[in-house]
Amino acid sequence: MSVTLDLIRHGEPVGGRRYRGQIDDPLSEKGWAQMQAAVGASVPGEPLPWTGIVSSPLSRCRAFAETLAEAHGLPLTLDERLKEVGFGVWEGRSATEIEQDAPGTLARFKADPLNSRPAGAEPLMDFHARVSAALEDLVVQFAGQHVLLVGHAGVMRMALSWALRIPLEHAYRIEVATASLTRLRFDDGRASLVFHGSTRIER
Repeated sequence: MSVTLDLIRHGEPVGGRRYRGQIDDPLSEKGWAQMQAAVGASVPGEPLPWTGIVSSPLSRCRAFAETLAEAHGLPLTLDERLKEVGFGVWEGRSATEIEQDAPGTLARFKADPLNSRPAGAEPLMDFHARVSAALEDLVVQFAGQHVLLVGHAGVMRMALSWALRIPLEHAYRIEVATASLTRLRFDDGRASLVFHGSTRIER
């Protein structure tokens, strides 16, 4: 049984780019516009391809997912396991602020995200395990369907790592732009990457 899973990263939150982790900042007006453009929701009467929506419960994902689901009569599931990774002492801080305190920190993190984590951060293995468990359930629950997952950059990295068996130490080599879209297809448990980094959904 085939399942098509589209993943969209949330748009720009209030406050701009930061290592938010699980801080619950809402979308900015720009962020709303980015997401509406990506899924074609700003085009009146244009049908959407999904049979259901699954979302992180954090407001920068949830609010858009709720609005889209209500507007198009789609079932919505919120899953706590799809929250962004906890970034510990980096939460709420910009890359510039982090680098000012400890130059080279971000390069070390991206080169070795398993071991060069900020103090108090969620272990990457734990993050991967909870996202993988959510996706395993999703593929069973939505067998034969086309689903939209509204989530975070980290969640999308973990999804690609899980589905395509990318080593976790390479996860942060995957770029995930704001409001960008990725499509995975699962055929009898075998995953294929259809596209990654699109700025507009392909129907």
